[in-house]
Amino acid sequence: MNVLRRPPGLSSFRFYSTQTTRPFVPPASLNHFELPQRQREKPRPASPSFYTARPDFYDQLTSLESALRHAKNALTTCHLLPLPQFARTALPPRVNAWVDKRELGLKLRSNLTTSRYRRVVLVLNELETYRAIAEKAGIVELQEGIRSITELFERADAATMLARGKSKPVKFDEYGRSYTLGKRKTSSARVWIVPAQRPPADPSTTALSTQATETDSALDALLNPHSSSKSNEHVSVAQILVNNTPLSTYFPIPADRTRVIHPLKLTGLLGAYNIFAIVRGGGTSGQSGAVAHGIAKGIAAHEPAVATILRKGKLLRRDPRMVERKKPGLAKARKRYTWVKR
Repeated sequence: MNVLRRPPGLSSFRFYSTQTTRPFVPPASLNHFELPQRQREKPRPASPSFYTARPDFYDQLTSLESALRHAKNALTTCHLLPLPQFARTALPPRVNAWVDKRELGLKLRSNLTTSRYRRVVLVLNELETYRAIAEKAGIVELQEGIRSITELFERADAATMLARGKSKPVKFDEYGRSYTLGKRKTSSARVWIVPAQRPPADPSTTALSTQATETDSALDALLNPHSSSKSNEHVSVAQILVNNTPLSTYFPIPADRTRVIHPLKLTGLLGAYNIFAIVRGGGTSGQSGAVAHGIAKGIAAHEPAVATILRKGKLLRRDPRMVERKKPGLAKARKRYTWVKR
């Protein structure tokens, strides 16, 4: 018995796709009917980054990249890009103080990884380079536009942080004295430098003694051929006082005295300045190094032409070397006690 067999009464029955419960309406007749418009249940997102996990981050990154593209097109139109490598290296170096990763994440309301933070910083650095080019070219409008964007990502204490590594200019008082501060190890020295005054020459005796001076110099040249020919010149009265004590008395070790006058000998200004120093802390080696550091900074302020010599001699920077601390179980920082078997 076949249950799947078609009943005999339905052998001539056919099904049509157009056979529905609703009456058929031709398409030409649909113009007479007002069909209701289909309403979207959800509004369309304003940005494609809506479907990402960090829409705020990608929106901000897209806007920065768009600003970078517009700045590049503007400089290219002005024939300033592409910039040759020698011209790019000639730009003044700029150290920027961008916000850190945590603060940038709070601004963008997203936890940033290191790679995403670096991606934003690279765009900001490129914008800052374009701003430097616009500043050199005198394009004020482009420069201010880029500046208004980059200042949103700078730290609140950017000026203080950028000025941290720069040395403050040496000030002079009404007497022409310079005040500097030198440091070495745990010693610090306050140094005052004033140009030495040469004794004035007496105009009344100069003309009368000219002939006698020439005769005496000729006689000295005959009697003492190895004597100096500059014996008639006045020697400037200059001295170095450390804690109100002469240099040779305060530093009895010759190496310490040599270290103090090394900046003066290197620049050829020995005897040209009176130096007064007040030094505290540390031992003789540290105190002499601190005084020499202060003297070098003061000489560079009085004679800017010799600053390059002092800088190449590494006298304008603080010597960061310190004595290594003693370790427990050792005789000194690294020296061990003698091993005894019995």
